[in-house]
Amino acid sequence: MTDDDQVPGTGRDEPAIRPGGPDDAPHVLRLLDDATAWLVARGRTGQWGTEPASTDPRRVAQAQEYAASGGLYLAVLGDRPVGALVVGATVEYVPPVDEPELFVRLLVTDRAYAGRDIGGRLLAYAAELTRAAGIGLLRVDCYAGDDGALVRWYERAGFTRTERFTVARPGRPPWPGQVLARRLA
Repeated sequence: MTDDDQVPGTGRDEPAIRPGGPDDAPHVLRLLDDATAWLVARGRTGQWGTEPASTDPRRVAQAQEYAASGGLYLAVLGDRPVGALVVGATVEYVPPVDEPELFVRLLVTDRAYAGRDIGGRLLAYAAELTRAAGIGLLRVDCYAGDDGALVRWYERAGFTRTERFTVARPGRPPWPGQVLARRLA
């Protein structure tokens, strides 16, 4: 660790953000598995269910797609990924917009590093990517069920609620979602 790795005034390591690649799918799955276990331990099973992503062939394929997409970025402390961000085109279940945008397809952080604003740092990086591409709109969708805490977290990060939507899931309860947007200058 060097002095450049410190968050000014905190004495804590600041994660570096690096592009991901095909070899990083296992890191995405570990982060998803850990976050799912954390949610399940708190009785919050509506967002990602109860089973580890790494045991679901659909989620494994999705992690591999994310890792190969060119839109995966990892927050790392030393050599340990502590957060993942995937940006790209809007997901199919979200209402499209009539202007260029960058869409946050996944944001997940390692709960062992809670309180270090890793998710906020990754969203700030997404905003930088959006601006660098000459785009003025960054959007995200998130789980809007339970007590709405995740929606409020995105609002504290500078996003504004736009459309609500529901994803039908045969054999399972529908998934309530919220789209949020952030205008960038």
